[in-house]
Amino acid sequence: MPSITPFLWFTGEAEKAAEFYVSIFPNSKVTDVSRYGEAGPEPAGTAMVVEFELDGQSFMAINAPTGDPAVPAENFSQGKIALFTSCKTQTEVDELWEKLSEGGKQLPCGWVADRYGFAWNIVPEGLRDLIGGDDERSERAMRAMLQMSKLDIDELQRVYNA
Repeated sequence: MPSITPFLWFTGEAEKAAEFYVSIFPNSKVTDVSRYGEAGPEPAGTAMVVEFELDGQSFMAINAPTGDPAVPAENFSQGKIALFTSCKTQTEVDELWEKLSEGGKQLPCGWVADRYGFAWNIVPEGLRDLIGGDDERSERAMRAMLQMSKLDIDELQRVYNA
């Protein structure tokens, strides 16, 4: 079975975005950068494809050629893919939330749109156990989560146990 690698599209910021993501997650690195040559379609030396790993998961990013009629003018990456991260502790949730939302937008229910327009769902481990049931406790936790922006596992646990 072939492996699957998420491939993120950018218009000029692929290398900068990869470096940003690598700076946030442990065990992460840029593994390769291919650059446009004199034949273009972007200026020579501009990053074409950036390969990187986030905590061992491989990703690729491309700077799509600007002005290419095959490439939509709008930020086509937004809304096309969302990235999910499960955090072991509230401290991890807090740190990722702050770093990924810097220059971006904080959204409801643990969602952040980063400065490049990609959506991230930053979730504490165990959330599914709290909100996934069909009992009154899970309903309380779900209602509490729907009122939150950044998820607070202690508060969700408190509401669940109330």
